Amino acid sequence: MGVSGAGKSEIARALAESTGWTMAEGDEFHPAANVEKMRSGQPLDDEDRWPWLHSIADWIGKQEQAGLSSVVTCSALKRSYRELLRDGHPSVRFCQLDASAATLQARVEGRRDHYMPGALLHSQLRTLQSLEADEPGGRVSTEGDVPQVLRRVLQLLAEGKAAILVVGLLFVLSLNVIL
Repeated sequence: MGVSGAGKSEIARALAESTGWTMAEGDEFHPAANVEKMRSGQPLDDEDRWPWLHSIADWIGKQEQAGLSSVVTCSALKRSYRELLRDGHPSVRFCQLDASAATLQARVEGRRDHYMPGALLHSQLRTLQSLEADEPGGRVSTEGDVPQVLRRVLQLLAEGKAAILVVGLLFVLSLNVIL
């Protein structure tokens, strides 16, 4: 889990390749209206996000039913969003990906193939409720190269703090991770 530019997609792909887990890109669950709203520079609100989050939660449920360890990217900016993603899915663990504001801005501005403009990063940073100690999972810095960050995520998993990640990442376990 994490804001735009945190490295969710890149780290989730690396994790899926490293582990053989199923991976889903959370952005693909957005309805067209959400994509257009972001493309036009308007931040999403809760009314926009709830249907999107329910779609991701449905995907998590299917992964669990199939007994598949998985990772899905999702900003999961608020605790209430994370609670929805975990509701009925106790194997879900969150991995909040962190980076400095300067790093995030540089990454977002450097993207060429994404619909979300860099100006919306500030809205996400204001909305972000960081993962708390009583929530399942942990936090990982994405400062550094992909292999370094992947090692940190795998260490988090080895410590038992993430069985399923939602990435800033979401791991869906059987093992589930949200990035």
